[in-house]
Amino acid sequence: MNCILVDDEPMALELIKGYIAKTDSLKLQASFTNPFKALNYLLEHEVDLILLDINMPELNGMELLKALPYQPKVIFTTAYSAYGAESYEYNAVDYLLKPFTFDRFMRAVNKLFDTRAKNRLVHDNAEKHQTVIFIKSGTQIHQIEVDKITHIEAQGNYVFIHLKDKKIISLISLNEILEELPASGFMRIHKSYIVAIQHIDVIERHQVIIQNTSIPIGATYRALFHQQIEQLRSK
Repeated sequence: MNCILVDDEPMALELIKGYIAKTDSLKLQASFTNPFKALNYLLEHEVDLILLDINMPELNGMELLKALPYQPKVIFTTAYSAYGAESYEYNAVDYLLKPFTFDRFMRAVNKLFDTRAKNRLVHDNAEKHQTVIFIKSGTQIHQIEVDKITHIEAQGNYVFIHLKDKKIISLISLNEILEELPASGFMRIHKSYIVAIQHIDVIERHQVIIQNTSIPIGATYRALFHQQIEQLRSK
């Protein structure tokens, strides 16, 4: 998920940049201590998430959001609690009071992905059950039966779609292919892997096994993955 960071305190900026660097699911596009430069960037580039300080000189975080023509997700990072109630008028995922730990930061990020997963599940249930997807590989376009996909692996700029009897290589991102798949049948469990739930043979804390292949579960995705598996078990 693409994000930017806006904070007029250089020390806070560097601390949060370090947190983002340790988080597989976030990709920092840019960081700013000047809110006006951040606004100019956002007017030219759409991002998925803003990590945003509120109390900044001349242009505060709330004013910056009001100036945008679109509404990205926001995690507020501030030393002031007074804006807490108002923050949720701006699509806020969470409100982090400085100083906050990496663990608290990750709970905010996981809350973001938990909401996205739920939204995708609702959308998927509302649509007709999807049985095939079309994926371009070189000059060919493959029609792939969704039920035959065991897992998907990213390597550099390429994605390897593993089927029961073969694999297909495509110049596409994991995020793009995840949008094509039915949310109820697939989960991203690592920055480089998506797995088909029905083909998982064994689940361990740090990995799953599919057809004798061990696939790691990234730390960023672990809590949400195990939570969703427990929900499936209880049905």
